Amino acid sequence: MATVENDPTASEGGAAEFSVVHSPIWSEYQLRKYPFQTRPIPRLSHTDPRAEMLINNEEPLVLTDTNLVYPALKWDIPYLQDNIGSGDFSVYIAENHKFLYYDEKKMANFENFSPKSRRIDMKFSDFVEKMEKTQKEGGDERVYLQQTLNDTVGRKIVVDFLGFNWNWINKQQSKRNWGQLTSNLLLIGMEGNVTPAHYDEQQNFFAQIKGYKRCILFPPDQFECLYPFPVHHPCDRQSQVDFENPDYERFPNFKNVVGYETVVGPGDVLYIPMYWWHHIESLLSGGVTITVNFWYKGAPTPKRIENPLRAHQKVAIMRNIEKMLGEALGDPHEVGPLLNLMIQGRYDQGFS
Repeated sequence: MATVENDPTASEGGAAEFSVVHSPIWSEYQLRKYPFQTRPIPRLSHTDPRAEMLINNEEPLVLTDTNLVYPALKWDIPYLQDNIGSGDFSVYIAENHKFLYYDEKKMANFENFSPKSRRIDMKFSDFVEKMEKTQKEGGDERVYLQQTLNDTVGRKIVVDFLGFNWNWINKQQSKRNWGQLTSNLLLIGMEGNVTPAHYDEQQNFFAQIKGYKRCILFPPDQFECLYPFPVHHPCDRQSQVDFENPDYERFPNFKNVVGYETVVGPGDVLYIPMYWWHHIESLLSGGVTITVNFWYKGAPTPKRIENPLRAHQKVAIMRNIEKMLGEALGDPHEVGPLLNLMIQGRYDQGFS
């Protein structure tokens, strides 16, 4: 695994090329091993015209100098304890290092579904105490705080938040006709925490504040390699494949998957385009990590759709078909059999 920096030898107007460099801050030994190939995600200045090109093309990149979250770079655990406020925070507890999130509203659709993690509300000081206790005991259990930065936080946090580089991000929003900012999320996790591959239906800016995180992304056209859960499943938008121990009999196309990879550190901002899969993990022996995510709705669907459709448009169509069939049939468990009935012997072979 290697990070990349801009290559001054790249020709203007041609395809972007990037030189490969290793970071002295972390080592290969802090990265879990996976059985697939990856390519580096570009690391560029936000003033580099190639950065604009990649965002326009909805391709991922790491922006190294936007200062998007500069006031938050002082956010460590003591600072947050003093200033985050006395509200309740959403904390997830997992039996191991994997945090496979789930939609509690969809749990009724699958009676036998057993969550791999559980969510509880607690004060920030209680979360810190729980995290320190978990680290000290050294077992398999992990904790992860995932909380929207809302009006319950303290004044200093509000001032820091208002000091983010909104000028830059608002220009990105306006230039590309993105929708509104729908959510921002504070994430605090332990070393080795893993958020398995999943995709969002919105644009995502992943801003690292403290520690280092490895990010492996997959484009929407690898949908068939990653086998997401059904739309009506509580783990919708997440891959069923266990990256550390893939079952190739159940998921044969996973053998063809190719990722795009980087490690983000304090001040780095990873742009994750909508419908791109992202697998996120804190480095092994990497300490506590703090991240802030920002989600923006994508641009409105154009009135005239041009063919061939783009990969993310096909994913959106598939999701809508699943939703529509689930509502029409009244039982999400009938969606798969009906789709199989539609194609078997009709669309699964060539025609002469």
